[in-house]
Amino acid sequence: MASVTITGSTKPPSARSAPAGAARAQGDPFVPRMLLGKRLRELREGARLSRPRAGLAVGASESKIARLELGRTRAKPGDVGGLLDRYGAEPDERATLLALAEQTGARPWWHGDGDIVPRWVRDYLSAEQAAKLVRTFEAQFVPGLLQTEDYARELVRGPRPEDEAEVERRVEFRMRRQRVLRRRPRPLNLWVVLDEGALWRPVCAPATMRMQILHIIEQCRRPNVTIQIAPLGISGQIAGDGSLTLVRFPQQGLQDMVYLERPDNAVYPTRRAEIEHH
Repeated sequence: MASVTITGSTKPPSARSAPAGAARAQGDPFVPRMLLGKRLRELREGARLSRPRAGLAVGASESKIARLELGRTRAKPGDVGGLLDRYGAEPDERATLLALAEQTGARPWWHGDGDIVPRWVRDYLSAEQAAKLVRTFEAQFVPGLLQTEDYARELVRGPRPEDEAEVERRVEFRMRRQRVLRRRPRPLNLWVVLDEGALWRPVCAPATMRMQILHIIEQCRRPNVTIQIAPLGISGQIAGDGSLTLVRFPQQGLQDMVYLERPDNAVYPTRRAEIEHH
């Protein structure tokens, strides 16, 4: 997102892993974790078992079962097999879910740049690349998926001088995220509501902001991009205290992700009522 302040080591590009490309994005474990967790929860509830009782089958705590069902952790095939035995899963489904469990250990697409990606934004970055639709409201800055290189560079650099090689690395990472808008055959559908104040805020040089506005106009010509400008002052009439992003996945049955970005942190509400509220 636009207001992410990416921090990390000053390790030079030559010392890090090769940038993650499209091939690695296909192996991102986020969606397999979500699909597996959803089905494990359904099977557990169908067997009328609580999380603590399910955990006894594999020597796991209630919190570990909860993390598995929420897709927040790698699933060991042995643990999944034990749970499926306890739930009485059919052989065909067992094979499918064990295959998903293997995929949950894959490297995420951002792995090669993990040292500059804050932990709290990693799930969102994986979800963004897997999504079919991202809807976002932003009051402070132009969202990352719409930023020009110069605008992103000035945001990343900030008021304090920083190693230029590190600045360029972070800018390149942000530009790489934008490839999802041009992917084939199904580019990401992006719907942005941007507070007009973000276009007036003096976060960069006037010439940089002018080119950024022209870039927004150009992006509006894409059939998969919708950008709406909210009048000045409307943000104060909206409940909430920051940007709001909703992620919708192509996989049937996966609920939307809510991503609430905060300074140096993020919130991911998971209860259905909370998701519907946002």
